[in-house]
Amino acid sequence: MNEVQAIAGRAIPLVGNDIDTDRIIPARFLRCVTFDGLGEQVFADDRAQSSSQHPFDQSQYQGSEVLIVNRNFGCGSSREHAPQAIARWGIRALIGESFAEIFFGNCVAMGIPCVTADTDTLKQLQAKVQADPQLPVKINLETMQVDCGGLAAPISISHSARQMFLSGTWDACGQLVANAEAVRATAAALPYMSWGKAG
Repeated sequence: MNEVQAIAGRAIPLVGNDIDTDRIIPARFLRCVTFDGLGEQVFADDRAQSSSQHPFDQSQYQGSEVLIVNRNFGCGSSREHAPQAIARWGIRALIGESFAEIFFGNCVAMGIPCVTADTDTLKQLQAKVQADPQLPVKINLETMQVDCGGLAAPISISHSARQMFLSGTWDACGQLVANAEAVRATAAALPYMSWGKAG
């Protein structure tokens, strides 16, 4: 099990509300067979329009592992490609004012915590990171606190998601594989699993 108790690293501030999944990864990239290479295309259209001024293009934010966003991040379609692209760019945790429900669920299934904080905290975090991109941001799921450059503030996440991260049970597929024998035994004991079989 991969327990997630705290994530710390440099951060990238992405200012703006209602950033949808089509902006995170445009629809033309959904035809891929695997998620490989999606990290290079994250925010492709926004980056193209910003003439290398988009945070994901700026040199001071390269290698960041925490993404600081605002309200209703990840709204729009349910495409799993959006959190996959963010993760493959290198992001391991997000902090924002709120997240779209399906985007949040997709992130949890990948082991990426999406924690929330109030508007003032988010503005302070973004300002601190913009002023000094080398500042580490620490998201602690045990203490439910974010720390950055002298700022310590409470964060929130649903109780069930927090427990999954702390216990390492967020990986549903991994749990099935790890318990394959128990799954087979349970399936074999179900009467309807033998319907139609000879004998």
